[in-house]
Parts: sequence; structure tokens; C-alpha cells
Amino acid sequence: MVVCGLACWRCRWLLPLLLGLAIIMGIIALAGRGWLGAEAEAYVQQGSLWESCTRGEEDLNWSCESLMDYGWGRAAAATYLVGFVILVICFALAVIAFSIEILRFNFVRGIGGLLFVVAAFQIIGLVIYPVKFTEDIPLTGDNMFSWAYGFGWASTVVVIGCAFFFCCLPNWEDEVLGNIKPTYYYSSPERAPYLN
Repeated sequence: MVVCGLACWRCRWLLPLLLGLAIIMGIIALAGRGWLGAEAEAYVQQGSLWESCTRGEEDLNWSCESLMDYGWGRAAAATYLVGFVILVICFALAVIAFSIEILRFNFVRGIGGLLFVVAAFQIIGLVIYPVKFTEDIPLTGDNMFSWAYGFGWASTVVVIGCAFFFCCLPNWEDEVLGNIKPTYYYSSPERAPYLN
């Protein structure tokens, strides 16, 4: 039977694994065309982080406009992309940190700090996009912010959670490294007289 607590050396790969999951969700958000989508079946508008596309109800071809022509579009893409690049760097640093036998806990806390920076950049990009998109781009039909935008937020939430764990992990240094002796509790049906 394998017992694995939150701060256990055997489970050291959980945090880098979660960062890898955040990277995958970030890639989906960056590449996905589902930042904005139609609610109803007449799919006449869709948007990504990079462009906004519209079409007529009977037309099959999309007419796309780049969001990089707008200052806010460049800002939203740049902040989310910078956060994503720092996230990839944090993932590489986490793999290196957990691969060495003597774990450097100050190094791990630094990764946690960088992850808070990642979350700040991603949140800025995720807030700029819907606010300015709805102000500057004429919306056609009933629209909602869709699945790729949701993956962007999911990536950010995972990053925030990992940032807290990376920052708090040095508090359990002895448990992680296995330096604490186990505590054994012995109970017998008859209590010894000296235990009264």
C-alpha cells in the first residue's frame, strides 16, 4: 500500500504535472478559435485571441479581421503570451528542482513567486479581451465567451493554486525530505501501572 500525503517526496512530481496541465490548457487557449462564440445555432460570429470572424447566416465563408490592428488586441495577446512563456520557464525550473536529490527550497519558493507573476499577466490579458472586444467590435446575434476563453481561465486558476503550493512547500521541508521519524502509538488491553 502506498501512502502519499500532500508534502511527500514520492509525490514530488504532482506539482510539475499540474504545471504541465496548465501549459496544455494555455496552448489550447492560445490556438483555439473559441474565445467568442454564438449561443444559438445561427453561428455568425466567432473570435480568438488573434482575430474576430463573422459571416452571414447563409454564407459558409468566414470574413476575419485581425485584432492585432487594435492596441488592446496587441496588449491582451502580449500579456497572455508573456505569462505563458514564463509558465513554460517555471515548468522547466520545477522539473530541474524536483529532479535533483537535494531539493533547494528557496529555489522552489522562487518558482512560486514567478507563478504569481504568470497569473497576473494572464489575468490582465483575460480581462482586457472581453471588455475591449465588446466595446470595439460590433457583435452579431447572441454571443458568449466560449471554451477556449474558459481554458485560459482554467490555466490561470491552476497556476494560482500551484503558486501557493510552491510558496508553502518549504514549510514542510522535513516531511518532504523524509527527515522526520515516524510516531508510533502503542495501546494494550492492560495499562501498565506506571502509565497511570
